[in-house]
Amino acid sequence: MDFKSKFIANFIDDDRWKYIWNGLGVTLKVTFFAVLLGIAIGVLVAIIRSTHEKNSKSMRMGFGKAVLAILNTICKVYLTVIRGTPVVVQLMIMYYIILADSRNKVLVATLAFGINSGAYVAEIFRSGIMSIDEGQFEAGRSLGFNFVQTMRYIIIPQAFKNVLPALANEFIVLLKETSVVGYVALQDLTKGGDIIRSRTFDAFMPLFGVALIYLIMVLFFTWLVGRLERRLRNSER
Repeated sequence: MDFKSKFIANFIDDDRWKYIWNGLGVTLKVTFFAVLLGIAIGVLVAIIRSTHEKNSKSMRMGFGKAVLAILNTICKVYLTVIRGTPVVVQLMIMYYIILADSRNKVLVATLAFGINSGAYVAEIFRSGIMSIDEGQFEAGRSLGFNFVQTMRYIIIPQAFKNVLPALANEFIVLLKETSVVGYVALQDLTKGGDIIRSRTFDAFMPLFGVALIYLIMVLFFTWLVGRLERRLRNSER
């Protein structure tokens, strides 16, 4: 069978291209919402951890210091557990145990990948906050800002700008990681290609097609990240 016949058999006959198209939509949907959730969790964890690192020694003993210490401990446990276990295991725990009664597989996958991504975003954002010169905090205090106001108006905007390329790269990594959602029977891009393979008994065409689509998406987002980095460098001149 020549290339054209294989292409028709794998993608045209019985509208099998729809498995790829629908799977691509699921992949992008899970990735997009998981990134938003990961950024929300990551920024919160990063603020707690960086606040504890910068202020724990200078804070007086009391309720506020105790609460900050407890929150920091919770964040450290979260980071250790999430970064120390495979994402596919976390996905299966979310699907078969935590949300076993849920029929919304996209929601389950979004939560699993969002929580996983949040751990990595937290360390990215924390490093951005810690990289800001201490003089910026002093400048905030000289303007009459308290610590929260200094973080909100001075530190976080600068940190976010510094780590934006790294956050964009985390989006690319997450895009590829979602290829394991087939473990919970969610029909994403990878699963769509595997379904075609099971129907045509031809592994080459559908699986290489899926790989090519992933490669094109990664190259596109890498190009966007490159443009973003150049724009940020130009804005600093």
